[in-house]
Formats: sequence, C-alpha cells, structure tokens
Amino acid sequence: MMDFKTYVTEKKALIDQRLGELLHTDVPQFTKLYDAMNYSLLAGGKRIRPILMLATLEALGKDTAPYVDVACALECIHSYSLIHDDLPAMDDDALRRGKPTNHVVYGEGMAILAGDGLLTFAFELMARQPLDPAKLAQCIAVFAKAAGPAGMVGGQAFDLLSEGNEAIGIDGLKLLHRMKTGIIFQGAIDLAAILGDAAPTQRALLETYARQMGLTFQITDDILDFTGDEAVLGKPVGSDAKNHKATYVTIFSLDEAKRMAGEAASAAIAATAPLGDKAWFLRDLVSYLLVRAN
Repeated sequence: MMDFKTYVTEKKALIDQRLGELLHTDVPQFTKLYDAMNYSLLAGGKRIRPILMLATLEALGKDTAPYVDVACALECIHSYSLIHDDLPAMDDDALRRGKPTNHVVYGEGMAILAGDGLLTFAFELMARQPLDPAKLAQCIAVFAKAAGPAGMVGGQAFDLLSEGNEAIGIDGLKLLHRMKTGIIFQGAIDLAAILGDAAPTQRALLETYARQMGLTFQITDDILDFTGDEAVLGKPVGSDAKNHKATYVTIFSLDEAKRMAGEAASAAIAATAPLGDKAWFLRDLVSYLLVRAN
C-alpha cells in the first residue's frame, strides 16, 4: 500500500497539472483577469479538498479518472474563497501561501472579479462533464448549497459579523467553523458519495467522518494561528487574535484545544473502520492533521 506522503504528492501533481490546463483566454482584454485567477489557483496549497474527494471515491472502490475535473472544480471554489477572505473588507491579509495576496498584486477590484470568475467557472467545469446527467445535477445542487449562503458564504458572513466579539460562545464557534470550513469538506465527500454510488450505510459513515475530520482541521487551524511559524504557514499568524475572533484556543485553552482535536480525530478514524483497507487514506489524513505544521 502507498504511504501517505507519496499518495498526496502524486494526487497533488495530478490536480496541479489539470488546474494549469483549465483557465486560458483568446481575448486580450481579459488576460489580466485570467492572470489574476491563475495567480491564486496555481499558487500551491495542499489540495486537500480535491484529494479528499478522490480518496473517498477510492474508499468506495471506484476509479477516479473520470472525476478529476470535478475535483478541480472544488479547488476553484476554495481558491475563490481565499481571495475574498483575504480582502481588506474581510481579513485584510497581505500574505497567502507564502506570496502576496491577490488584491496586493492585482488590486482590490480585480481580486474580487478573480474570485467571482473562479466561483462561476467551477460550476461551468462541473456542468460540462460527460457524466450521468442525474448524478451530475445532484452533485451541482449539493455543492452549490454547500458553497452558498446556506453554507460557506453564510459562515463567512457570520465570521464577519463576529469580528471583535470573542463571546459568541461554543455553539456560535461550532456553527461558524462548520459552515465556513467544514461544509466544503462535507461537500467534497458528498460529491464522492453520489458519484461513487455509496450505500445509505456508507453515506452515514462518511457524514460522520466528514463532520469530525472538518472539526479536527479547524481546531488544528486555530492552534496553528496561535503557535505556528509564519514562514512555514505561508500566511500571517495571530490574525485571529488581531481581529478578536473566538477560536478553540481563546474559548478554551491551548491544551484543551489539542485534547478536543485528538478526540475529533479519533471519532473520524472510528467512522471509517467499516470501509476497510480502502479507506486508509481517510484515516491517515486525520492523523496528519494532528501534527501538521501548515
């Protein structure tokens, strides 16, 4: 069986290659927009969301080759969200993945349009896939809801309204993280469940995994914002404290946040046990989140 690092490296290379082929224009007047879109889309990153979707398909015993573009659409959505998240009206960050943020390079207006372009292109890319029409329509509806006002956009709005308010409480914090971050992991797994013909019992297991894996990711993200190395993270540390945001570290403590992350990781790993050896990557991914440095 392939080890975790090799698997991630190979799948990331596959995703990166395909992403580099997707966004081109023959209209000279649109060149700067496409440059701005590609600047963020091709800036690197771990590609966890598309890799998670492909790994879930493999856990269900499916060939992933027909679904690489759907996975790339996930990364387009993620990249758009990062561009907008970094804007002066949002987190006002100047560094992302070790490079100046999109609005620093291209200006705020073009950055907004680059995000808009990536968001809408993601659904164009999904819609043109030669897959079963009923399944594809279901995938588009499920992911549009996850990425939209009932999901990620709603979470971002709540995040914006919560700035300067560290007293939103644990329920508010859970809602914020589930919708801003966890919902896209859930969406990636839901897409794989639809395309991979998951049985109802398998879907239930995967929903539990997605919820607990997303929680593990967010708690460790909060920990890294408190303890991380900016040079390793590729983005500023301490931005949550700067914006007076509630996090698992500020509401509880660093030690308690670490304990909660371990508890969520254990629950995620346990959920995948009935899927057997084919789900090895899903388990290893959660273990990696507990020790990641970026």
